[in-house]
Amino acid sequence: MKVRRNDYGSLRPPAIGAWTPELTVTVVIPAYNCQDELDRTLATLARQTYPSHLLDVVVVDDGSEPALRAEAQIVRVREGWGRGNARNVGARAATGDVIHWLDADMILAPDHVEAHMRWHHLLDYAVVVGEVLFGDDFDSGTVQPYTAKMLEETRRLRDAGTSAYLLHTGATASVSARLLADAGGVDPRLNMAEDTELGYRLAQAGAVFIPDGEARSLHVGESTVMRRQQEVHRHNWSYLGDHIPDLRWLRSHPRRQWLVPYVRVTVEAAGYEQTRATVDSALAGSVPDVAVTLVGPWSLLGDGRRSNLDDPLLDLRLLHNLYAHEPRVSFAWKAPESVAPTPYLLSVPPGWVLGADTVARLVALDEGLVSVALEESGSGVVSARLERTAAFARARRVGGDLDALVDEMFGSVWVGGREYGLATAEEAEPVAGDPAKWRALATRRRDEIRALEAEVAALRAELAQAKEEPAKTGLATFLRRVI
Repeated sequence: MKVRRNDYGSLRPPAIGAWTPELTVTVVIPAYNCQDELDRTLATLARQTYPSHLLDVVVVDDGSEPALRAEAQIVRVREGWGRGNARNVGARAATGDVIHWLDADMILAPDHVEAHMRWHHLLDYAVVVGEVLFGDDFDSGTVQPYTAKMLEETRRLRDAGTSAYLLHTGATASVSARLLADAGGVDPRLNMAEDTELGYRLAQAGAVFIPDGEARSLHVGESTVMRRQQEVHRHNWSYLGDHIPDLRWLRSHPRRQWLVPYVRVTVEAAGYEQTRATVDSALAGSVPDVAVTLVGPWSLLGDGRRSNLDDPLLDLRLLHNLYAHEPRVSFAWKAPESVAPTPYLLSVPPGWVLGADTVARLVALDEGLVSVALEESGSGVVSARLERTAAFARARRVGGDLDALVDEMFGSVWVGGREYGLATAEEAEPVAGDPAKWRALATRRRDEIRALEAEVAALRAELAQAKEEPAKTGLATFLRRVI
């Protein structure tokens, strides 16, 4: 089944109670010192309409004292702590085709799990997000304002595109075990914000996010986010800038390096000067969080005696020498198939130099694949390629001609290299200049402009006063004459 971007509208899930389930599901509940709430949640799980022989429950006790009790499998955390670690422990213990995350303080409608699972029978790369109401009961409960706003503005995420993952929540969400594994599982280092970070990596693995209003659940009272929103954001944003490149506003610093690059550029190692020109241009553009992979037979570079200047691998060795201590450059013997969780892969032939804003402009096209025509040769068109990680991951899940599938599900376009600032190493201007110096100069010019604006305002005020004085003088003279 092919879904374009996040528009799942072509899927037709069966009505609840009118179908025959086949997939197994493991409900994973991380819990800590919440026996009463857990008992209530498990009681609602025991009344689910989804067949009991296809459903099992794993409760992850995250170090509760006294230990939690439950009529379900209990796994006690032995190393680490926090929700991310507990979810990871629970996922490893799960045996179902689908993993259904659930918080330990939720009350579920009887058909909650069934509503989730009908989507997974249609699409093996679906991530289903249930509806969480906050309040005293189902009738008076309301959806969190941020969630309601995003659902309304995006036709319930159908128009959300690659940002749909922002509504992923561990309170009630489900994902196939295979998709979860392909995304790398839950990051055990995060004990808040792990839901958003996991949602982002699921998106890079090709997921479609489906909010199901019939998968109803109730959280009694307000959530932590609703009660302490600014504090939660202050905490979570300290993590998410490193992990989610799409959140560009968290990466406003012009020189910071981040855990996950925004764009991974791959360059085949060729002649020293030509390859260096390409790599240096990638590192000097207006998008600061770019990383480069140099592709070549690096294992051939031994440490044995050699002729320094007549070494047959001299150019390869010089490139390794040049970038060995540049943290944004790595070395690989073949180009990566996927750069997840990095959202973009840009492949550039050696000897072609990127303009200062080439990367930014190509990304702004918002396509699954951008092919950049550079020149024609006897063997065909020499080109660069910008691939969206999520688009190619989904195409691999569907299977077939990847470029054609990406075009169908995310869109693709050909553009001219010259139009987007690419030039040969011989034609391009040298990579030089310090952005900090330009910012300092811009600051000085701005201050000068403000001073000049203030001076102009003062002169205008003087001019207005000068025009007003003669009028007053003339009026006084006229009154004297009349009187």
